[in-house]
Amino acid sequence: MKMKKMIVPAVALLLVTGSALAQKNVHVQNVITAEENFNKLVAKKGIKDGFLAVADPDGIVFKPFPKKITEFYGAIDKQPGSLSWKPNVARISAKGDLAFTAGPYVYQNGKSEEDKVYGDYVSIWHADPDGNLKLLIDLGIQHPDPDLTATVDFKEPADTAGHSAQSKDPFGGKRVIMETDNMFNHALTISSLGTYKEFMSAEGRYYFPGFDPIVGVDKTLKFLANEAISITAENVGSGRSLSNDLAYTYGTARIKKGNVVSNYNYVRLWEQDSQHKWNVLLEVFSAIENN
Repeated sequence: MKMKKMIVPAVALLLVTGSALAQKNVHVQNVITAEENFNKLVAKKGIKDGFLAVADPDGIVFKPFPKKITEFYGAIDKQPGSLSWKPNVARISAKGDLAFTAGPYVYQNGKSEEDKVYGDYVSIWHADPDGNLKLLIDLGIQHPDPDLTATVDFKEPADTAGHSAQSKDPFGGKRVIMETDNMFNHALTISSLGTYKEFMSAEGRYYFPGFDPIVGVDKTLKFLANEAISITAENVGSGRSLSNDLAYTYGTARIKKGNVVSNYNYVRLWEQDSQHKWNVLLEVFSAIENN
C-alpha cells in the first residue's frame, strides 16, 4: 500500500506537467528567435562552435551524406570563413515541438565580393525535454546572388482540432508519414509532374541547386517541365510533431535533368490539412558529388 501511495502523486505530477506544456503559448516567433540566436552564436563563436551549441543530440547535416552534427563538427578543428543568414519562411507545430525556418544565406571565405557564396538554407528544429528548440536537420543549396528580395512567409500554427488524434510517440512511431513519403517516391517513378500536382501544397516551395527558391505548385510544375526533370527517390528517415500538423522526411534521390543524371539528398516538410491529408510544404535537394 505504501508503494501505491508513492506512485499516485508521481503520476499526478506527470499529468500536471503534461497539461502545463500543452497550455504553453506557441508562436512562430519561437523558432524565428531560435534561428536568430543561432546566427548570433555563429557570428560570435564561429561556425563549428555555433553549430555544436544548438545541435540536437540526433541532429544531422549532409556532408555529403547524413552525419550527426556533433560528430561532424566535433571532429574538425575549425570551419573557415564566415556565415550569415536570415529566415524568411517559418512554421511551428501547435505543440511547439517541431518547427522549421528557411531563407537566404551568405558564406564568405575571403575579403572580396568574389569570395562570397550565396544560397538558401533549410533548418528543422526539435524541442528538447525542457522545451528548448534544438537543431535537428540543416542543409542548403547554392545559387547566384538573387536579384530580388524574397517575400516573408511566417505563419502561426493552425488550430489542430480538426486533425487526427495526437501521437504519443511521433519520433518513434513514424509509420504514417513514412508511408506517405514512400507513396510520393513511388508516384515519382510514374510521373514527376503528376506527383507534385497531387502532393504539393498550393503555396509549396521547391529548392533546387543553382536556382532561386520556387514558390507555388504551378511554378514548380513549370520548372520541372522546362528543365526536363525526372526523379527517383528512397526514404531514409522521418518524424512528425505531437500535434500531427507538421512532419519531415528525408532520403536520397537520383535526378535526371535533361541528359545529365546526378545524386542528391532530399528533405521534405509536410503539413496536414483539415481533411487529414499530408501535403508537401517545402522540398529541398542538396547535391551529392559523383565519385
